Amino acid sequence: MDMTPTTVGAYLRDLPPDRRVAMARVCSMIRRSARGVRESMRYGLAFYELDGPLFALESGRRHMSLYVAEQEVIVRHKDALPGINAQRSFIKFSDLTRLPLDVVEKIVRDSVAARRSRVTAGTVPTQADALKLWAINEEKAAPPPGYQVISTKPPPETEGEGEAAGKAADAAPAKKAATKLPVKGPAKAPPAKKAATGKKAVPSKKPKPRAPVKKAAPARKAAKKAPAKPARKR
Repeated sequence: MDMTPTTVGAYLRDLPPDRRVAMARVCSMIRRSARGVRESMRYGLAFYELDGPLFALESGRRHMSLYVAEQEVIVRHKDALPGINAQRSFIKFSDLTRLPLDVVEKIVRDSVAARRSRVTAGTVPTQADALKLWAINEEKAAPPPGYQVISTKPPPETEGEGEAAGKAADAAPAKKAATKLPVKGPAKAPPAKKAATGKKAVPSKKPKPRAPVKKAAPARKAAKKAPAKPARKR
């Protein structure tokens, strides 16, 4: 995740309380006095554009600087504030608890009027011209790159390949585990159930077939058992 502030609001939230309050007051005054300006973060500065770069606000460790692209306005007000640098066209505020916002607002409004005149004349300075006037080196002024978290998820175009690779990786441990398992022999028959006495049941042997016994004829058998009856006399 990129930790470099990309908006002025995020930039202000990262500042200490005293610097945050001072910066917020000047930013609010610029948005109110220069209607139509566009606010953005560039080179670690709060940029304000109106048909080109017009203001830039920087927060130092113990000061705050307001850069003005309309240099003639700064020259005109050079005696109004002690922290004005007419050569580099910026105002340095050393005491953040006592900001001369009434004078700064006058400079902001005069800068807006001067910029409209430049738009009519077609002599609006470019961003390179403003940075050169303010003696700001683009490479040195650029904020350091923020920290980034490398995502392990595949990009959208290779999502199918990533899923296939993930499935293959999941299947690899299973294959290794399968090769480590011992080879089992044929399943053994379950042991015979024990008898009620607690002794092991002995499997019964099949009885040998006996020779068939010849049965006597029923007539003869009956003759032997029943005695013969005497004949009746006539």
